[in-house]
Amino acid sequence: MPDVKQLRLLGVLTAAAIGVYVCYLLAWPFLPALTWALVLAIILSPAHGWVERRVGNRNLAALISVSVAAIAVGLPLVLVAQQLVREAVNGANYLEEVVRGWDADGFMSDYPTLSTIAQWIENQFDPAGSVAAFVQWLTGQSTSLLRGSIYQVAMFGLTFYLLFYFLRDRQQGLQAVAGLSPLRAPETAHVLSRFAETVHATLLGTVFVAAVQGTLGGLMFWWLGLPTPVFWGLVMGLLAIVPVLGAFVIWVPAAVYLAVAGAWASAAILTVWGGVIVGGIDNLLYPMLVGNRLRLHTVVAFIGSVGGIVLFGASGLVLGPAVIAITVSLIDVLKNRLTDQPGEAATRPAELPHQSVTD
Repeated sequence: MPDVKQLRLLGVLTAAAIGVYVCYLLAWPFLPALTWALVLAIILSPAHGWVERRVGNRNLAALISVSVAAIAVGLPLVLVAQQLVREAVNGANYLEEVVRGWDADGFMSDYPTLSTIAQWIENQFDPAGSVAAFVQWLTGQSTSLLRGSIYQVAMFGLTFYLLFYFLRDRQQGLQAVAGLSPLRAPETAHVLSRFAETVHATLLGTVFVAAVQGTLGGLMFWWLGLPTPVFWGLVMGLLAIVPVLGAFVIWVPAAVYLAVAGAWASAAILTVWGGVIVGGIDNLLYPMLVGNRLRLHTVVAFIGSVGGIVLFGASGLVLGPAVIAITVSLIDVLKNRLTDQPGEAATRPAELPHQSVTD
């Protein structure tokens, strides 16, 4: 007969597994807020540590840090969102008017070498009809966005509510993670360090640089008088997040459009600005902000970012690369154990988990 102790242990393990699964179901609706609160806690931890040392009160220090972060993040989002809603529909209507008013016969007579290609595009894709359908879709999306705004506001508020506790109780949280981890203390330190480094690299090296590229691109669109600069700046920023793609997907066709329209000077300015400034800022800022923190191949980073977004939504931008980094760290720990080599995971000091996230 099975040992009574073994049966009891099996019962406890089963109950614990069920409890963990139920906790997962409870936390799933709040995954975006939990993710971004944790990301902000990691990014803000050095500055918050400075505030806490100056103030001397954990609650007040956390309140100050959260208030500053909420203003710094929330105010630009509100301003951009208001302008974006106006520009999105107006820009789509403008695009529809341009396509419907395009003098195809005049274009073909001016550029006979392109007449065959232009005629094929018009026959195959029906640009006017496609743009009209896009305008209708965009209008519907704007309505859906307004309906979902209450949920977004709730998630935004919950993010900073959680951030308060993540900052105030960060030491206790790290100690709890270390206590629950089945790994040795140096191995836990290694995994947590890779997680924090990946978050830093993803948010600062990818999202921040993409935001700068989108802002620079949008400013040039505005200066050249192109329609909906905020909208296209946002699109350029989003495309710059994805490895392999980039802001050039937007500014190159815009430069071609200006050249075809006869605005050769504007096309040249946009080409130089996009190729040298927008494209070059990535090579300048990324090494400064990331260094060797990410340590993921471009293909792996692409799969992590895009796959994470598909699987988890916007929070997958961070969760995807973070999951890959943690998995690689665990494989590294397993490899070191199997080969009986101390390696990086076993040579780090045990206190590093606290340092990697809070210092």
